[in-house]
Amino acid sequence: MGAGPVKKTVGKLAKKAVEKAPDELKEKAKEEAQKQSAEKVEEKIQAKAGQASEKLEEKKEDNADKAHDAAEKAKEKTQDALLTLKDKLSNLKEAGEEFQEKVSSSDKSKDKVKGVHDIKGVSNIKSATNIKGPADVKKSSDIKSSNDIKKVGS
Repeated sequence: MGAGPVKKTVGKLAKKAVEKAPDELKEKAKEEAQKQSAEKVEEKIQAKAGQASEKLEEKKEDNADKAHDAAEKAKEKTQDALLTLKDKLSNLKEAGEEFQEKVSSSDKSKDKVKGVHDIKGVSNIKSATNIKGPADVKKSSDIKSSNDIKKVGS
């Protein structure tokens, strides 16, 4: 026999017993049934509340882990960015120092840019009296010939 026919038979017996029972017993049975059904509903609600509480706790822990992981990643990215910035600044510093050396060494070299103190004044400009005349120009007798040049070996 399956559980279905037994359940139906028990249900029928209970109905007949309730019908034949006195009114006081019916009232007590009704009250007891209400108490038991209220207790079962309360147990089910408490069980569902407990499950919801457990799920909430799990989600809370998961979110805490996710937040910690995200903070760790942000920290790593920030450190990487700061290291990159540090490298770029050191490269910039080196380039600036090299540029400064080039500028300071160019002041000492012949290729330097002329400053105000290098510009000739009015007194340095040649006047008509400083220009060579025809008497100062070399003549053919002033030019050395190949015989006048000393030889290296002699």
